[in-house]
Amino acid sequence: MKSLELDEMIYVLQNNYIGYLGYISQNRPFVVPITYFYDDEKQVVICYSGEGHKISAMKKNSDVSLQVSDIVSVNNWKSVLVHGKFEIHFGSDAKAYLHQFSLGVKDIILEKKHVKPDFISEFSSKIYNDDDIPKVFLIRIKEMTGKKRKY
Repeated sequence: MKSLELDEMIYVLQNNYIGYLGYISQNRPFVVPITYFYDDEKQVVICYSGEGHKISAMKKNSDVSLQVSDIVSVNNWKSVLVHGKFEIHFGSDAKAYLHQFSLGVKDIILEKKHVKPDFISEFSSKIYNDDDIPKVFLIRIKEMTGKKRKY
């Protein structure tokens, strides 16, 4: 197993859209799958979610992590672990980030799967209903580590 260089870690983040969000609630770690988009220019991860357990927990403890993997086989993979701070956004900021998220994830899906999704609900949880307006949040990256294995 070898460490990834910074450009390799960025490549993994830029070319995927599903990761595992780690957060703390009541002194216990939780890890859940989440759709994300990596903004290399601002060095942030853009996500959204309905109000619930993870949003509530991250408001109380803003230290979070995101793990993303490219797995070809048991002997051929790359994995990146991002450590950062949860930062919720509202209003026009949230709308702009959600737009960037949507366009970015659509581009990745088109590139990887040669399919063009029309709606955000095709690649991310359906969270839109009258009572559940999505919460747009960023992971402001503080540190990244990565490993790879290829035989």
